[in-house]
Amino acid sequence: MSIIMKTNATDDDVKAVVKMLEGFGLRADISKGEYHTVIGEIGDEKKMDAELIKTLQGVKDVIPIQVPYRLMSRSYIDNDITVKVGNTKIGGKEPPVYIAGPCSIESYEQLSRIGIKVKEAGANMLRGGAFKPRTSVHSFQGLGTEGLKHLRRVGEELDMPTVTEVRSELDVEIVAEYADMLQIGARNMYNQDLIEAVAKQNKPVLFKRGFSAQIDEYLSFGERLIAHGNRNVVLCERGITPLGGAFKQQTRYTLDIAAVPVINSETPFPVITDPSHASGRKDLVVPMARASIAAGANGLIIEVHDRPQEALSDANQALHPDVLKELIKSCNDIYETLNRKIG
Repeated sequence: MSIIMKTNATDDDVKAVVKMLEGFGLRADISKGEYHTVIGEIGDEKKMDAELIKTLQGVKDVIPIQVPYRLMSRSYIDNDITVKVGNTKIGGKEPPVYIAGPCSIESYEQLSRIGIKVKEAGANMLRGGAFKPRTSVHSFQGLGTEGLKHLRRVGEELDMPTVTEVRSELDVEIVAEYADMLQIGARNMYNQDLIEAVAKQNKPVLFKRGFSAQIDEYLSFGERLIAHGNRNVVLCERGITPLGGAFKQQTRYTLDIAAVPVINSETPFPVITDPSHASGRKDLVVPMARASIAAGANGLIIEVHDRPQEALSDANQALHPDVLKELIKSCNDIYETLNRKIG
């Protein structure tokens, strides 16, 4: 349910609604729009007496929202949300944002060298994995806290906001100490405890879609971030499990391009794509990146390595910084062309 307040509703009117919701055993989420304040209930709405709430001073109406991700829906939030990470803004009417860097942080020298090159190529944010949730125990698992220290140092030296993945609830506080944005990866999309722990850090969150998650399911889990007080959420389509069969699979996953406009139509939160993980092939990253921007993505997260032959993980999908520069230029051209046409 959405409780729509009148334009002249006072703070005391809003507090009275919140108090009544708490009396029903529910929590409240308050969204202040340009014209109205909207209050969303968090919890089992069957406990709520909508007719009683309508009698409160300042309440204009109580409207049911049919989708399961009520707090993330456009029915609840009027305006597009812009998420600020350091000096970078993602979403709304902002131009596309480019997040780039190596899959794994291997050393300070490696991250600094690549960071300088991705910034020169036009990237806005620096990415790099410190805790690597690899499938095989024999793969490089990351530098851990040492990698986080390198990430913060390089980010500060280059004046670039940073993002890295949080692997478990045990890592949340230490990652939040060093990174500007916390990433919840595809493998952890269903991890409710991790989602709630990350939300409570009150830092921007990059939330990736799981390999086999339906969009409704994905947004419903993302709503847990909102329900725990964090609206600084960027959604990320990173590829879904491809169809099996007798033919050899040519890509790592399938980038669901259609998910971009669908998510944009359902929620005001920014959505980016990860063509690197979706394709698993460097020759496919550029066309998938261009398609993402054409579909309305607010940005891209790209894996980059200047010496892929030395990379300790995901070498096959890492772009050279020179290719990243051309990718960013062509994606900006697509964005500007479409923006002029629509305008």
